[in-house]
Amino acid sequence: MKLIIDTDPGIDDAMAIAYAAAAPEIDLIGLTTVFGNTHVHQSSRNARFLLDKLGLEAPVAEGAAFALGETSHAPSEHVHGPEGFGDITEIPQIGANHRLSAAEFLVEMARQHKGELVVCAVGPLTNIAEAIRLDPSFAGNIQRLVIMGGAVYCPGNITEHAEANIYHDASAADAVFAAPPDTVLVGLDVTLKTLYETADFEALAARSLDMGGFLRDISRFYLKFYKEVGGLDGCGLHDSTAVIACTHEPMFETVETGLQVIVEGPEIGATRPVTSRPPVRVCRDVDGAGVVSLFTERVASLP
Repeated sequence: MKLIIDTDPGIDDAMAIAYAAAAPEIDLIGLTTVFGNTHVHQSSRNARFLLDKLGLEAPVAEGAAFALGETSHAPSEHVHGPEGFGDITEIPQIGANHRLSAAEFLVEMARQHKGELVVCAVGPLTNIAEAIRLDPSFAGNIQRLVIMGGAVYCPGNITEHAEANIYHDASAADAVFAAPPDTVLVGLDVTLKTLYETADFEALAARSLDMGGFLRDISRFYLKFYKEVGGLDGCGLHDSTAVIACTHEPMFETVETGLQVIVEGPEIGATRPVTSRPPVRVCRDVDGAGVVSLFTERVASLP
């Protein structure tokens, strides 16, 4: 399966990219970057660093720096650290970004691989909305869009109503759901059922000394946040679960519904079921233990 991950690395993004690199079903043909956990230039630097560390030759196309209509962004430093990788702050600049913007790259790859390309968006949906605006045929050219985002049937994580990726560009998310490609939404309804505990990170690092050790090291900052905020000894495999959903659909239980995103007011970023829009497959349940086991087995195969 040909895959592009639209990403804002980010600790859980790094885990998802490592999984994609290790999964034999996935041909990772590129990363597109967006603001979110970090500023977009940090996202791009981190993405290029990760690909180099994983020994992958794939382009990185830089995308939106801000939400639609906005001119600034405050990254989630308290969750992911000042550079996106927890306490690790010295991250080298490796290589250069692709000549095309993220939206242009997505459109071009969808044309080249018509009907084959899966896009997994694990950050704000600004680049996806821009690709749809740039080329109305984009939605029909891709095989599927898999989104890590939303809290349709459960509370949010950035506010009581909203999940962070949708919240950070509610207008873009609403535009995507207004006329979606074939779309699967992998939101907090399922990702919070994939708890990856401190012991899991230690076991992973023991089997994959380099990449597993790196993920364990950057996760400590992330796990501290989960402990302080939620009292959890672990974190949800948010972005990795979305990548796993790209190739392992039977592990998920879905319902079909149209979606609308609240774009203003106190409930901004909320994802609401509606009957007036094309249906999206919303994940309602997941084999959480199976996702955790699959993530470990695949990533443990990396050096």
